[in-house]
Amino acid sequence: MKHFIRKAFWDVEKEENWLNKMSSKGLNMIGYSWCRYVFEEDVPGKYIYRIELLDNWASHITSQKYINFLEESGVEHIASYQRWIYLRRKSSDGEFQVYSDIDSKIKYYKKVNMFWMTLAFAEMAIGFSNLIISAVNSMSNEGFILNKLNFSFGLLLVFLGIFFLLISRPIRKKIRLLLKDAEVHQ
Repeated sequence: MKHFIRKAFWDVEKEENWLNKMSSKGLNMIGYSWCRYVFEEDVPGKYIYRIELLDNWASHITSQKYINFLEESGVEHIASYQRWIYLRRKSSDGEFQVYSDIDSKIKYYKKVNMFWMTLAFAEMAIGFSNLIISAVNSMSNEGFILNKLNFSFGLLLVFLGIFFLLISRPIRKKIRLLLKDAEVHQ
């Protein structure tokens, strides 16, 4: 029997933990599209799930080569969403970590952080541009409605950019902790 669950995550680790918790309950993910998970009932704890952010879209040739490499290693590619891929491996095959050493974890978290920071700064740049246009247009009493829309849209985008900055904050903290840990191990 299939189950459909709509849920939004901003933290990759929380999403992975949730998927693995669902697996322990016998609900194994078989599909994903924006905030919509598809699960199928199966043996509890059959799979371990991981999520990865690729350098390119999942349909890109280098991403496809990487996904093929993972599948040859016994990792199943469940779903893709833009640059994010959902992976699983049978728990009977042992521990499943995509990034096992500190340096690769740091590189991965920096990539995730850059993803959120790029979104944040793009949203804020467009938002501030709209606010400036609104301020300039408010000096001339033309286009009152359009001016209010520019102002509202600009304010919304600035707040969205701030939201993305807040999302990336725990990731930056994790990077700092991993960098400290790497120094200790050297």
